[in-house]
Amino acid sequence: MSTLIAPALGGFDAHGGRDGFEHLRRFREPSTGRVSVKILPGEYYASLQDEVITTVLGSCVAACIHDPAAGVGGMNHFMLPEPAANGGRWGGTAVGRSARYGGDAMEQLINAVLKAGGVRERLRVKIFGGGCVLAWMTDIGRRNIEFVHRYLDAEGLQLEAEDVGGAHPRQVRYYPRTGRTQVRRLRNSADAGLAALEQQYLKQLAADPIKGEVELF
Repeated sequence: MSTLIAPALGGFDAHGGRDGFEHLRRFREPSTGRVSVKILPGEYYASLQDEVITTVLGSCVAACIHDPAAGVGGMNHFMLPEPAANGGRWGGTAVGRSARYGGDAMEQLINAVLKAGGVRERLRVKIFGGGCVLAWMTDIGRRNIEFVHRYLDAEGLQLEAEDVGGAHPRQVRYYPRTGRTQVRRLRNSADAGLAALEQQYLKQLAADPIKGEVELF
Protein backbone atom coordinates (compact mmCIF):
# COMPACT_ATOMS: atom_id res chain seq x y z
CA MET A 1 0.00 0.00 0.00
CA SER A 2 1.37 3.44 -0.97
CA THR A 3 2.08 6.01 1.72
CA LEU A 4 0.95 9.60 1.20
CA ILE A 5 3.86 12.06 1.56
CA ALA A 6 3.28 15.65 2.64
CA PRO A 7 5.71 18.06 0.95
CA ALA A 8 7.86 20.45 2.97
CA LEU A 9 7.79 24.16 2.15
CA GLY A 10 10.53 26.65 1.28
CA GLY A 11 12.65 26.55 -1.90
CA PHE A 12 13.21 22.96 -3.01
CA ASP A 13 11.32 20.69 -0.66
CA ALA A 14 12.51 17.39 0.75
CA HIS A 15 11.25 15.57 -2.35
CA GLY A 16 12.75 17.91 -4.96
CA GLY A 17 9.66 19.98 -5.72
CA ARG A 18 9.75 23.77 -5.83
CA ASP A 19 7.27 26.05 -4.10
CA GLY A 20 4.05 26.06 -6.08
CA PHE A 21 3.83 22.27 -6.32
CA GLU A 22 2.48 21.74 -2.80
CA HIS A 23 -0.96 20.78 -4.16
CA LEU A 24 0.36 17.72 -5.98
CA ARG A 25 -0.05 14.32 -4.36
CA ARG A 26 3.12 12.42 -3.47
CA PHE A 27 3.30 8.76 -2.51
CA ARG A 28 6.11 6.49 -1.42
CA GLU A 29 6.10 3.43 -3.69
CA PRO A 30 6.60 0.27 -1.62
CA SER A 31 8.14 -1.64 -4.53
CA THR A 32 10.80 0.96 -5.41
CA GLY A 33 11.09 3.19 -2.35
CA ARG A 34 10.80 6.22 -4.65
CA VAL A 35 8.48 9.13 -4.15
CA SER A 36 5.82 9.12 -6.89
CA VAL A 37 4.21 12.43 -7.92
CA LYS A 38 0.94 12.12 -9.84
CA ILE A 39 -0.14 14.91 -12.18
CA LEU A 40 -3.62 15.43 -13.62
CA PRO A 41 -4.88 17.43 -16.63
CA GLY A 42 -3.84 21.06 -16.32
CA GLU A 43 -0.88 20.29 -14.04
CA TYR A 44 2.90 20.10 -14.42
CA TYR A 45 5.85 19.27 -12.20
CA ALA A 46 9.66 19.55 -12.35
CA SER A 47 12.26 17.98 -10.08
CA LEU A 48 15.97 17.37 -9.48
CA GLN A 49 15.35 14.34 -7.29
CA ASP A 50 15.42 10.59 -7.89
CA GLU A 51 11.65 10.25 -7.95
CA VAL A 52 9.02 9.37 -10.54
CA ILE A 53 6.30 11.52 -12.12
CA THR A 54 3.22 9.59 -13.25
CA THR A 55 0.10 10.32 -15.26
CA VAL A 56 -2.53 8.59 -17.40
CA LEU A 57 -3.28 9.96 -20.86
CA GLY A 58 -6.14 9.51 -23.28
CA SER A 59 -6.73 12.36 -25.72
CA CYS A 60 -4.41 14.50 -23.58
CA VAL A 61 -0.73 14.93 -24.32
CA ALA A 62 2.16 14.98 -21.85
CA ALA A 63 5.57 16.43 -22.66
CA CYS A 64 8.55 15.23 -20.66
CA ILE A 65 11.43 17.73 -20.73
CA HIS A 66 14.94 16.93 -19.47
CA ASP A 67 18.36 18.56 -19.22
CA PRO A 68 20.78 15.62 -19.03
CA ALA A 69 23.71 17.74 -17.84
CA ALA A 70 21.81 19.35 -14.97
CA GLY A 71 19.88 16.20 -14.07
CA VAL A 72 16.58 18.05 -13.95
CA GLY A 73 13.35 17.22 -15.71
CA GLY A 74 9.60 17.52 -15.59
CA MET A 75 6.28 16.59 -17.11
CA ASN A 76 3.08 18.42 -18.04
CA HIS A 77 -0.40 17.18 -18.97
CA PHE A 78 -2.73 19.21 -21.18
CA MET A 79 -6.14 18.55 -22.71
CA LEU A 80 -6.47 21.24 -25.40
CA PRO A 81 -3.85 22.60 -27.81
CA GLU A 82 -4.56 26.33 -27.49
CA PRO A 83 -7.41 28.81 -27.01
CA ALA A 84 -8.98 29.94 -30.25
CA ALA A 85 -8.21 33.57 -29.35
CA ASN A 86 -4.50 32.78 -29.20
CA GLY A 87 -4.03 33.10 -32.95
CA GLY A 88 -1.22 30.56 -33.04
CA ARG A 89 1.12 32.68 -30.87
CA TRP A 90 2.87 31.35 -27.79
CA GLY A 91 4.39 33.07 -24.81
CA GLY A 92 3.01 35.78 -22.58
CA THR A 93 1.47 33.29 -20.17
CA ALA A 94 -0.72 35.09 -17.66
CA VAL A 95 0.22 34.91 -14.01
CA GLY A 96 -1.86 32.29 -12.22
CA ARG A 97 -3.15 30.74 -15.44
CA SER A 98 -3.39 26.97 -15.27
CA ALA A 99 -1.66 24.65 -17.75
CA ARG A 100 -5.02 23.75 -19.30
CA TYR A 101 -3.77 24.64 -22.81
CA GLY A 102 -0.69 23.30 -24.54
CA GLY A 103 1.02 26.67 -24.97
CA ASP A 104 0.70 27.48 -21.27
CA ALA A 105 1.65 23.94 -20.25
CA MET A 106 4.82 23.99 -22.35
CA GLU A 107 5.92 27.47 -21.24
CA GLN A 108 5.30 26.76 -17.57
CA LEU A 109 7.16 23.45 -17.62
CA ILE A 110 10.12 24.86 -19.55
CA ASN A 111 10.35 27.79 -17.12
CA ALA A 112 10.24 25.40 -14.14
CA VAL A 113 13.06 23.28 -15.59
CA LEU A 114 15.15 26.37 -16.32
CA LYS A 115 14.59 27.77 -12.81
CA ALA A 116 15.80 24.46 -11.40
CA GLY A 117 19.10 24.75 -13.27
CA GLY A 118 18.32 23.55 -16.79
CA VAL A 119 19.72 25.26 -19.89
CA ARG A 120 17.38 25.75 -22.83
CA GLU A 121 19.90 24.66 -25.47
CA ARG A 122 20.35 21.30 -23.69
CA LEU A 123 16.67 20.44 -23.29
CA ARG A 124 15.42 17.13 -24.69
CA VAL A 125 11.71 16.44 -25.13
CA LYS A 126 9.59 13.29 -25.22
CA ILE A 127 5.85 13.40 -25.95
CA PHE A 128 3.09 10.91 -25.21
CA GLY A 129 -0.67 10.53 -25.56
CA GLY A 130 -3.05 12.05 -28.08
CA GLY A 131 -5.12 8.88 -28.39
CA CYS A 132 -8.62 8.70 -29.86
CA VAL A 133 -10.63 7.91 -26.72
CA LEU A 134 -13.34 10.59 -26.86
CA ALA A 135 -15.80 9.38 -29.51
CA TRP A 136 -17.62 12.72 -29.62
CA MET A 137 -14.35 14.68 -30.15
CA THR A 138 -12.46 12.37 -32.45
CA ASP A 139 -9.88 14.94 -33.53
CA ILE A 140 -8.76 16.34 -30.19
CA GLY A 141 -5.90 13.86 -29.78
CA ARG A 142 -4.66 14.55 -33.30
CA ARG A 143 -4.90 18.32 -32.71
CA ASN A 144 -2.85 17.99 -29.53
CA ILE A 145 -0.15 16.01 -31.37
CA GLU A 146 -0.03 18.50 -34.23
CA PHE A 147 0.16 21.39 -31.78
CA VAL A 148 3.11 20.05 -29.80
CA HIS A 149 5.03 19.23 -33.00
CA ARG A 150 4.50 22.80 -34.23
CA TYR A 151 5.48 24.20 -30.87
CA LEU A 152 8.75 22.26 -30.68
CA ASP A 153 9.66 23.25 -34.25
CA ALA A 154 8.90 26.92 -33.59
CA GLU A 155 10.88 26.96 -30.34
CA GLY A 156 13.83 24.98 -31.70
CA LEU A 157 13.50 22.23 -29.07
CA GLN A 158 14.78 18.72 -29.78
CA LEU A 159 12.21 15.92 -29.90
CA GLU A 160 14.01 12.87 -28.57
CA ALA A 161 11.17 10.33 -28.62
CA GLU A 162 7.39 10.03 -28.94
CA ASP A 163 4.59 7.51 -28.47
CA VAL A 164 1.39 9.21 -29.68
CA GLY A 165 -1.94 8.50 -31.38
CA GLY A 166 -3.71 5.16 -31.48
CA ALA A 167 -6.93 4.08 -29.83
CA HIS A 168 -5.91 3.36 -26.23
CA PRO A 169 -4.89 5.37 -23.15
CA ARG A 170 -1.37 5.27 -21.81
CA GLN A 171 0.14 5.20 -18.35
CA VAL A 172 3.42 7.13 -18.28
CA ARG A 173 6.16 6.99 -15.66
CA TYR A 174 8.92 9.58 -16.00
CA TYR A 175 12.17 9.80 -14.02
CA PRO A 176 13.15 13.49 -14.03
CA ARG A 177 16.74 13.05 -12.88
CA THR A 178 17.69 10.66 -15.70
CA GLY A 179 15.04 11.34 -18.34
CA ARG A 180 14.04 7.66 -18.43
CA THR A 181 10.42 6.97 -19.38
CA GLN A 182 8.18 3.91 -19.08
CA VAL A 183 4.92 3.68 -21.06
CA ARG A 184 2.15 1.10 -20.72
CA ARG A 185 -0.86 0.89 -23.05
CA LEU A 186 -4.15 0.48 -21.16
CA ARG A 187 -6.93 -1.70 -22.55
CA ASN A 188 -10.63 -2.48 -22.24
CA SER A 189 -12.36 -1.06 -19.15
CA ALA A 190 -9.63 1.52 -18.60
CA ASP A 191 -10.58 3.16 -21.91
CA ALA A 192 -14.15 3.95 -20.86
CA GLY A 193 -13.12 5.17 -17.41
CA LEU A 194 -10.50 7.58 -18.72
CA ALA A 195 -12.78 8.85 -21.48
CA ALA A 196 -15.38 9.70 -18.82
CA LEU A 197 -12.78 11.58 -16.77
CA GLU A 198 -11.59 13.55 -19.79
CA GLN A 199 -15.16 14.42 -20.73
CA GLN A 200 -15.77 15.68 -17.18
CA TYR A 201 -12.60 17.80 -17.35
CA LEU A 202 -13.69 19.35 -20.66
CA LYS A 203 -17.02 20.28 -19.09
CA GLN A 204 -15.18 21.93 -16.20
CA LEU A 205 -13.11 23.99 -18.64
CA ALA A 206 -16.25 25.08 -20.49
CA ALA A 207 -17.87 26.10 -17.20
CA ASP A 208 -14.76 27.97 -15.99
CA PRO A 209 -13.35 29.90 -18.97
CA ILE A 210 -10.38 32.20 -18.61
CA LYS A 211 -11.37 35.83 -19.12
CA GLY A 212 -11.12 36.90 -22.73
CA GLU A 213 -11.15 33.40 -24.24
CA VAL A 214 -13.37 32.32 -27.10
CA GLU A 215 -15.86 29.55 -26.36
CA LEU A 216 -14.50 26.28 -27.74
CA PHE A 217 -17.34 23.84 -27.18
